Amino acid sequence: MFFGLLLTATCFAQQGFVRVEGTHFTIDGKPYRYIGANYWYGGLLATNGEKGKQRLKTELDFLKKKGVTNLRIMVGAEGLTTYLYRTPSEKSLLTAPGKFNENMAYGLDYLLNELGKRNMKAVLHFTNTWDWSGGIDQYLEWNGYGNQPHPKYGGYTWDKNQEYTAKFYTCQPCMDELDAYIKYILHRTNSINGKKYTDDTAVMAWEIINEPRPMTQAAVHAFLAWMQHTSALIKSIDKNHLVTTGSEGEIASFNDISIYKQEHTDKNIDYLTIHIWPKNWGWFKDTSIVAGYQNSVNNALAYIARHLAIAKELNKPMVIEEFGLPRDSQSFNISSTTNSRNHFYDVIFGSMMAHPEIAGANFWAFGGIARPIPGQIFWKNGDEFMGDPGGEEQGLNSVFDSDVSTWQVIRKYTH
Repeated sequence: MFFGLLLTATCFAQQGFVRVEGTHFTIDGKPYRYIGANYWYGGLLATNGEKGKQRLKTELDFLKKKGVTNLRIMVGAEGLTTYLYRTPSEKSLLTAPGKFNENMAYGLDYLLNELGKRNMKAVLHFTNTWDWSGGIDQYLEWNGYGNQPHPKYGGYTWDKNQEYTAKFYTCQPCMDELDAYIKYILHRTNSINGKKYTDDTAVMAWEIINEPRPMTQAAVHAFLAWMQHTSALIKSIDKNHLVTTGSEGEIASFNDISIYKQEHTDKNIDYLTIHIWPKNWGWFKDTSIVAGYQNSVNNALAYIARHLAIAKELNKPMVIEEFGLPRDSQSFNISSTTNSRNHFYDVIFGSMMAHPEIAGANFWAFGGIARPIPGQIFWKNGDEFMGDPGGEEQGLNSVFDSDVSTWQVIRKYTH
């Protein structure tokens, strides 16, 4: 009888967490599939006082009503900066190695508590390949590698940028400092509800990094070793939550899908991820979304199929966790149409419905009740956060609460 009571208590403690069964997600033994959104700035809002907290609650209520209950969110920004287009210093969670901004950690506490109230789930990425939130380049700067190659410093080239970032995977102090950051988060207890992060069912999964890339061929081995080390570290601390990579897919590894496969063969990686970016990947030119649209659709479906084959081979679920398309004519005006975007969303969600192994899809990105400032292209300190990070044109890929036609497409699938 004692064993039975212990088993029952243990099973009860495990309720509410997302699990993997083959190529599917489950919660408490029931299938779990979702239409979700990217909401990278969600943990920042509650740090803007009562106005920010109210905005967060308003936006979560809106998403819940639309059936969007899975949100991909940044754990926190790293480093202090004077660069105008990066997440500002006062919103940095890790201000220096081992030094944390408790106000920003509270913002994450608040977000997770509000998600829990609404039975919503978060996928949280620890760091970033890109510098708009600090990311792994910040650790290189902290450890004497000089400033990251960047247009603001002059002499910038993409090759120089890749060579610089690739150094992270052989910088032991850099990796140790990121490990300490991950441990800080995983050992945290929510200051609002008293839940350990590792016991919080509002978390679906931890993601090692947003859009991991080895950057150079010479760094591939070290990159894969670091990914495996980090997944094992997370699993050693947190037995309740899923772990994934944050990968874009083969495009992140010189179009070599074998590297992508190696990333996701890791026993500590529970599911595969891909991203789909027709504009960034040159599937259409300039503002010719309509002229290049069919090419974008064809390429997207082929991209999904190639990675889905890997998911089936590994017997793990796959999530299309980032995809987006600008407003028509790449306008930033809130009143501009979104016909191509709406159709593209329909294609992606339709592909998910046709393939049960695609367990989720998170569009990029939810802009909520924020609005682009007329005549202003980039974010400046003091502006409201939206789906487009500071270094990107504000309003380009954001889906606002007022985009009625896009929400009709989303609601069609969440329903």
